[in-house]
Amino acid sequence: MKPQQLAIVLSGFPRRSETFALAEIAALDERGLVAAIFSTKPGESGDPQPQARALAGRVHMLSGDPDAQTAEAAGLLAGTGIAGVHAYFAHAPAAIGQALAQSLGVPFGFSVHARDARKVPTPELHARARRAACVVACNAEVAHEFDGSGARVQIVPHGVDLQRFDARPRATGPLFHLLAVGRLVEKKGFDILIDALSTVTVSWHLRIVGDGPERDRLTMQAQRLGIADRIAFIGSITHDALPLEYDNTDVVVVPSVVDRFGDRDGLPNVVLEAMASGRAVVATDTAAIPSAVRNGDSGVIVPAGDRAALAHALTRLAAHPQLRAALGVAARQSVERCFDVHHCTDRLASVLREAYA
Repeated sequence: MKPQQLAIVLSGFPRRSETFALAEIAALDERGLVAAIFSTKPGESGDPQPQARALAGRVHMLSGDPDAQTAEAAGLLAGTGIAGVHAYFAHAPAAIGQALAQSLGVPFGFSVHARDARKVPTPELHARARRAACVVACNAEVAHEFDGSGARVQIVPHGVDLQRFDARPRATGPLFHLLAVGRLVEKKGFDILIDALSTVTVSWHLRIVGDGPERDRLTMQAQRLGIADRIAFIGSITHDALPLEYDNTDVVVVPSVVDRFGDRDGLPNVVLEAMASGRAVVATDTAAIPSAVRNGDSGVIVPAGDRAALAHALTRLAAHPQLRAALGVAARQSVERCFDVHHCTDRLASVLREAYA
């Protein structure tokens, strides 16, 4: 056992939407910090992300209720001398991680992303954070969930792989190509995007990559508005297929909103991936998105849920390819400065080594 190796507790594995967690865990494993990986439930069916395939042999699926899962993991770790237990995310994985660490007599901590923090009652979340040796938030917006807790929260962005998502020039053509990426759920705001596009008079085509419970409703919406032939619902794809999607588009749209239950994005992967690909991003002012996309500099920010503002921004970019190119260049420069995955994971590894020393 190497010094300061950790047991990692995940939620479902594999999950195609959690590329950030996969990238971080893979990076920590490369640095020799990972002793074991546990998952509290099965993941999604279908083709997993490339990094999930690489980690699959390391992941042990726990079974039973939380007490049984804790006992199972403790039995597997007995005598290994781990330095601590770190969980992704703040809800069930952190609860099991805390119980597991207590049973082994080592510190615990957790990384928090967005929705997971809101799945835990605030008093319970704050109490858990106070007992943790380490709480890592991926952006300032989610870190505010711990305001008043007295816990020390470290902000470490997830980062993006600047080699996988490389900026390539985009030739201007007669058709304005748009791309949206994400689960087909209310908080992604794809219904707002479809409504907005129904008023855009330039020739455009939209590809929506992702799947989810809203697919039928969105498809019917496009049919009702008479634009179904201009929207392609691609479904889920693996992460290694995404760079080509960015290469083949003019603008990436991230129309996120707060849904009827208060759920919202943190900083979606698509934002940083599009910026790294040198593409102009049109996004909303929801949650942590403006922490990466600076309006008029590295992209365009519009008010969440504002169909008219979204349509206006897209129409403007359709008419000004030089503006699109300039925004894309600035976006790439911004992620190089602030969101390089290697720098971000170096920072995360440093935080964890200090916390579990």
